[in-house]
Amino acid sequence: MSDFEAELTAVFTEQYDADPGTAKTAAANVNAFHEAHAEDLTTEAFLDALDEADIYDGFAHRFDLAIGELAAADDDCTDSREYRLAGFDPFAADESIGTE
Repeated sequence: MSDFEAELTAVFTEQYDADPGTAKTAAANVNAFHEAHAEDLTTEAFLDALDEADIYDGFAHRFDLAIGELAAADDDCTDSREYRLAGFDPFAADESIGTE
């Protein structure tokens, strides 16, 4: 676990009441996004995005909104689902959805 992940894991559990497993996964996902698309992303910048995200459905939803917003702002990231806690839903590859 990188220092980046360790710092985020601690903050997610202590300040955002995420359970330890979810916090560890979330931190790993941010780190993966950081390495693949946003090398200049700092823990502070991610936490700012997290603070700006809607909190109506708990940490996981708030996290997914934050990582989605950061991914949308990055020209090289066309799909943030691999970094979200929700991941890919079972309908992601069904081309018939929305065509009927």
